[in-house]
Amino acid sequence: MKLVTYLREGVDQLAILVDGLLYNTNELHPELPSSMNMFLMMWDDVIGIAKTVDHSLKQGTKPSRVIGIPVESVQIMAPVPFPTSCRDGYAFRQHVAAARRNRRVDMIPEFDQYPIFYFTNHNAIQGPGEIPCMPDHFNKLDFELEAAIVICKHGRNIPAAEADEYIGGYMIMNDMSARTLQMEEMLLNLGPAKGKDFSTVIGPMFVTPDELEEFLVPAKEGHVGNAYNLKMKCWVNGVQVSEGNLADMDWTFAEIVERCSYGANILPGDVIGSGTVGTGCFLELNGTGKLNDPNYQEQWLQAGDVVEMEIEGLGKLHNTIIAEESDFSILALKKK
Repeated sequence: MKLVTYLREGVDQLAILVDGLLYNTNELHPELPSSMNMFLMMWDDVIGIAKTVDHSLKQGTKPSRVIGIPVESVQIMAPVPFPTSCRDGYAFRQHVAAARRNRRVDMIPEFDQYPIFYFTNHNAIQGPGEIPCMPDHFNKLDFELEAAIVICKHGRNIPAAEADEYIGGYMIMNDMSARTLQMEEMLLNLGPAKGKDFSTVIGPMFVTPDELEEFLVPAKEGHVGNAYNLKMKCWVNGVQVSEGNLADMDWTFAEIVERCSYGANILPGDVIGSGTVGTGCFLELNGTGKLNDPNYQEQWLQAGDVVEMEIEGLGKLHNTIIAEESDFSILALKKK
C-alpha cells in the first residue's frame, strides 16, 4: 500500500495512491482516519481495513461516491507531516569509510560494533517542494540521499529479531546539511544541531513493507533484519550525482530500532533515517574528487537548484532550493 498526505482545504489529508490517483481514506471506509498521525496511532485497528480497501482499488472496484484525484493536481506534503520524533542513523559503511579516507583518517572500528543515530528537528520535517535556506546555510549547502522508516506501534527494549514488526512503512529521506555550520559546532564534540535543524525532507509517499517483498534480500553476514535490493539515485539540476542501493546498509533498520528502543519508548510516528548511502552527498563526492585531483572543483547546492531523489519502489522526491529574504548570519556572531 502506498499512502500520501496532501493539503486539502488547509489541512492534511491522508489518501491511498493507486495508478496515479489519490483516494481519501476516510471516504473509502468510515473507520479509516483522515490523517497519517491518527492512522499510525490506530495502526492495529485500521491497517487490515486499509489493505483490504487498497486491494479492491487495485482490482478496479471502489465505492461509487469516491472519486480519484490525480496526484499531480494537489500539493503533496510529507507523508508523516507531524512526526513524534526524528532520528537519523549511520548505517552505510561505504559512506563512512569514504568520508574518513578523504580526511586522511583511519576507518573508525566502532562503526562495526554497534549502530548509532542522532536526533534531529522533527518540527523541520517537510515534503516535496521548496526548501527555504538562510545565508549561512548556503556556506557549503548539501543534500544527503537516504531512506527512512516510520514506527507504527509503541515499543521498548525491542530485540532486532522482532523489530521489523514495528516498522509501518518506508520513505525517501533527504537529510539536508549546512556543512560549515555543522563542522564548526562539532569541533566542540556536540551536534550536529544548526547544521541540520532547518530542513529534513521525506516523501513523496509512505510505502508499507508488503509492497517491497519482491525486493527482500538477506541482511549482511552477522546482521539481523529485513534488507531490500532497492536502487537509490540523486540528480541535481538534471545531472545524476549519486547512485547506491538500500541493500548496502551494513546495519539494518531492525538493528537501529533495537538500539533506539533500549531503555526508551519508541512511538507511532517516529521517523528514523538510514544515514547517507555511499556517494550520497557532495561532502563525500567533493572529498573523493579532491583526493584524486587537487584542482577538483567543489560543488555545493545553490539557490534555484532542483534536487531529485529516487528509490526503487518508494517514488521520486522533488525539491527546489530557495533563499530566504534575509541577510542575518549567525556565523557573523562568533566571538573573536
